[in-house]
Amino acid sequence: MGRIIRAVAGDDFIKIAVIEARDIVERARQIHGLSPTASAALGRTLCAASLMGNMMKEADAAVTVRINGGGPLGSILAVADCEGNVRGYVDEPGVELPLRSDGKIDVGGAVGRDGTLTVSKDIGLKEPYVGSVNLISGEIAEDFSAYYVESEQIPAACGLGVLVDTDCSIRAAGGFIVQLMPGAPDGLIEKLEDNIFFMDQLTTILDEDGMEEIIAQVLKGLEPRILEESEVEYRCYCSRERVSEALRSVGSTALEEIAQQGGDTEVGCQFCDRTYIFTPEDIRSLI
Repeated sequence: MGRIIRAVAGDDFIKIAVIEARDIVERARQIHGLSPTASAALGRTLCAASLMGNMMKEADAAVTVRINGGGPLGSILAVADCEGNVRGYVDEPGVELPLRSDGKIDVGGAVGRDGTLTVSKDIGLKEPYVGSVNLISGEIAEDFSAYYVESEQIPAACGLGVLVDTDCSIRAAGGFIVQLMPGAPDGLIEKLEDNIFFMDQLTTILDEDGMEEIIAQVLKGLEPRILEESEVEYRCYCSRERVSEALRSVGSTALEEIAQQGGDTEVGCQFCDRTYIFTPEDIRSLI
């Protein structure tokens, strides 16, 4: 289980959402067999998607984040509901790169920089809102900051971090998205920028002090006020009915060919570790 805290500060000109997501990222690591590099990349993306979903006000809304930078990890996909419950996967979960010269995981090298970050927000209309930006670094947090500025015209800063332990399990994970509302005075902007520049390393705060300390450091001297707290989790909405619908979409000819092969057909969910078994009779019943 993870936790999200939303707060305001600076006469409500500043909005911040913070997530603690160690259990969420650890669950993703176990499901997909993630390498440390893949854990860091998918974990950061899951945290950002969860925060974005939690910010959506419409009931049954959902947000889908896709990152494809041309790197060895391939595409990263994360989907969150309006509460912030999230699921996701990466194309190549076993990819592992050497550490950078500063000793940190090379997420940017694994993700790549020759591609885009695309956000699709489904709020129940005929077509979802889709925004896309070119990747800046592939480190993910900077790319989300650029998305807000370029695609949604909202000045924002994003911090994301995943700390992988020596046994490859997730020791800490989380992040924040802080946004400036229209009309924010310049002095407020400068104060916020200074706070973010001088704050401790994000994963260190999460590991040693907790998510409340992120709010304290990012909004230092700006009188933060907590609005709400909520629990979130790694949650997949797959079901046998949904898998059946997906099988129907391949067409009757393909289904008949599958049935004629004899033996059971196993269909695994991309997002979780569930496997659904369909007998030849089950397959024919879908035609």
